[in-house]
Amino acid sequence: MMKALVLKRYGKSDQTAFADIPRPAIQPDEMLVQVHAAGLNPIDYMIPKGTFKPILRFQLPATMGSDLAGIVVELGSRVTRFKPGDAVFASTFDLGTGALAEFAAVPESAAALKPANLDFVQAASIPMVGLTSWQALKERARLQPGQKVFIPAGSGGIGTFAIQLAKYLVAKVGTTTSTGNVDLVQSLGADEVIDYKKQEFEEVLQDYDVVLGTVRGDGLEKSLRILKPGSSVVSLIGPPDAAFARARGMNFFMTLLFGLISGKIIRRARKRGIGYSFLFGHPDGRQLAEIGELLVAGHIRPVIDKVFPFDQAQEALAYLEKGRAKGKVVVQLIKS
Repeated sequence: MMKALVLKRYGKSDQTAFADIPRPAIQPDEMLVQVHAAGLNPIDYMIPKGTFKPILRFQLPATMGSDLAGIVVELGSRVTRFKPGDAVFASTFDLGTGALAEFAAVPESAAALKPANLDFVQAASIPMVGLTSWQALKERARLQPGQKVFIPAGSGGIGTFAIQLAKYLVAKVGTTTSTGNVDLVQSLGADEVIDYKKQEFEEVLQDYDVVLGTVRGDGLEKSLRILKPGSSVVSLIGPPDAAFARARGMNFFMTLLFGLISGKIIRRARKRGIGYSFLFGHPDGRQLAEIGELLVAGHIRPVIDKVFPFDQAQEALAYLEKGRAKGKVVVQLIKS
């Protein structure tokens, strides 16, 4: 048996609780990992509310969390790239296995060796924000040297990583943050910093090539004003589009629905010659290994706001939901 933070049912009130559950049984292509630390992401407090119920297939009760770093303790029969005792990190997002537990079943394809210069807490802070930034900026937007990318909420979990990745890709970076975090985002490489308490970004920034949509509200529509024709918006927060529904094999009704709810922003973008797409980051061990190399080389550094012990995982989620974290919030299960 093992201790895990489990989602019992969807609802507005807190539906998560600690439980003693069986250790996961691993498939031939999986490894059993003893979790030393688990990184939290905003989706972790949205899932219990049912926000992603139409998109994510959870079998309840489900173990919460998806970002982890730990030690391999057992291998499935088909695993060849890792051995027991290896320190690894991974995102298991949308793979049906949770990270806020003493042990996790991790597909070999989702894992990479932990960067040697990072401890488990630092490594656990990376997978989802790293992979999402990589997939959005490198793959979807194909960000080129000298291009300008707008990454709002620069001091948040995704922002602190995406700014550093964009700078590694030799792009120019604009961001928004509050007065107290201006120094932080500048230290990460941001070139144009808008203090949102004093200025409206859409009145200051211009001629951008890419916008990374990370903030709910009317920010996406406003960001169309700072983009030049031929540019692109990659949104991480929605609205989901028909292409996303098709890629996930959703039925005709859901494809039509997502086409409708994304129609307004797509039409407005198209009028300005701008492309819009929705990105749902996915686990990828090989990309994570490449990200690991950037961390080892010092091109990117983890930014961690606060570390909570495992028995305070619910408090950690509540703290993250307040939206004031500078960088990542991590739950530590084993002190290194």
